Amino acid sequence: MKLLTTFVLIGTVDSKDEFFATVEINMNPATEQVGHAVMPLGAFPCQVKEGDNFYILKLTKDSLPVIICKETERTKSENVGE
Repeated sequence: MKLLTTFVLIGTVDSKDEFFATVEINMNPATEQVGHAVMPLGAFPCQVKEGDNFYILKLTKDSLPVIICKETERTKSENVGE
């Protein structure tokens, strides 16, 4: 079995509650099947809501995957002047 050593995954938040987000995760480029996961909100480096997009990035064989939040108009306006 060959494991992915580097990748970029594209995710979308389907729903969330006080502690967890249910997400869809797509490969890049897209494949026929979409993955689903339940992730703790603490795994995200930003506040997320339903419909928000994010990326899961792993650059090298030895690095850990990181979650990157997609900047939205909402986050752009919240960061003005900081």
